[in-house]
Amino acid sequence: MQGDPARAGSLVTLANWQQAPWNRWSFQHLRQIIPSARVSRGHGPVRELPAAPADLDGLTFETTRGTSTLAGLLSRSYADGFLVLHRGRIVTEQYFNGMGRDTPHLLQSISKSVVGGLTGVLVGRGALDPAQPVTDCAPELSGSSFEGATVRHLLDMTAGTRFSEDYDDPDSDVRLYERAAGWQPADPDDDLDLFGYIRGLPNAREHGERFQYRSILTDVLGLVIERVAGQRFADALSELLWAPLGTGYDAEITVDRHGYSLTDGGLSVTLRDIARFGQLYLQSGCWDGHQVVPAAWVNDTRYADRACRETFADSDDARRLGFCDPEQMECYTRAHYRNCWWVLDPQLGVLLASGIYGQTMYVNMFANAVVVLLSSRPEPFDAAANADVLKACSAISSALTLLA
Repeated sequence: MQGDPARAGSLVTLANWQQAPWNRWSFQHLRQIIPSARVSRGHGPVRELPAAPADLDGLTFETTRGTSTLAGLLSRSYADGFLVLHRGRIVTEQYFNGMGRDTPHLLQSISKSVVGGLTGVLVGRGALDPAQPVTDCAPELSGSSFEGATVRHLLDMTAGTRFSEDYDDPDSDVRLYERAAGWQPADPDDDLDLFGYIRGLPNAREHGERFQYRSILTDVLGLVIERVAGQRFADALSELLWAPLGTGYDAEITVDRHGYSLTDGGLSVTLRDIARFGQLYLQSGCWDGHQVVPAAWVNDTRYADRACRETFADSDDARRLGFCDPEQMECYTRAHYRNCWWVLDPQLGVLLASGIYGQTMYVNMFANAVVVLLSSRPEPFDAAANADVLKACSAISSALTLLA
């Protein structure tokens, strides 16, 4: 957005905001493009993150392109913000592309892991049971394809819903769904909202039969949260998680024309605040003696159960998404997807929250490290680039372990 008014070639619109080069601006200014609800941080004190600086820019590691330094990786990652915590202290904090400490940045699917944390709070309070049928929580979905699905099926991406997540196909379900969510221009006479679209989806298989990553399931989970919490999603997130976490700034979440939140990817938060959320999981849900997310929920996320692990291991979708190094196939035998988190290594406690266009939050419990990279890449999905970022996260974790 340059000029007053912005010149035609630089104008960021609802039609182009996810495309390069316009996403370099839009990912930090989404509320100016799409209606958004405020997620209040409340009025409590900010839980500060002390500093313990270390120079990591020269750290070297192998990538799919050969040996790289961390600085080199960041320079080609379309990075907007990068932060590393070790033992709860900021080791490095870097901003690029005009982003600052108080700038909210779109999380894309890192949002799902925040939703997973909020679900855990409700489970811990006895307001929700993962074994509950979805339609018991959200009766308006009775008679839809979600009849017979449980909350657990939503959390672990094993519902039978037919939904294609092909970002390169303009006619795929995920791109059509964006129109209902207000992320893309829609017919002005079309009154369809998020859940009107959801109600019309068919099933491809039995619920619980197979892991398949589909963003739509986290939006159904968002509706479940609203119904059991008895309040709008943004307000529930504020009251139960965002304010108790001691965040520094309000968050934002996009809403459709009827006010429904896009919980699968619509959150925008500051770099430090999403790092705080990662640190919360590293500390088993506890901060300053206050149990924000139940420790049992974090533990369940980390280890899962046999059915979850086996369903994931049998899935082609995990490999297609390239969540770990394609050259290390054993990664898939020990990993799983649980409670809206990718769990790369249960024994070491390596958790991953990941979003398209280069959003990464990596939690390594063994190394006591959290790594966050917020980006605005030109392509929604790049398996090689994702693998390189994870190689960097692993190298950082190893280096910090040696410093301990």
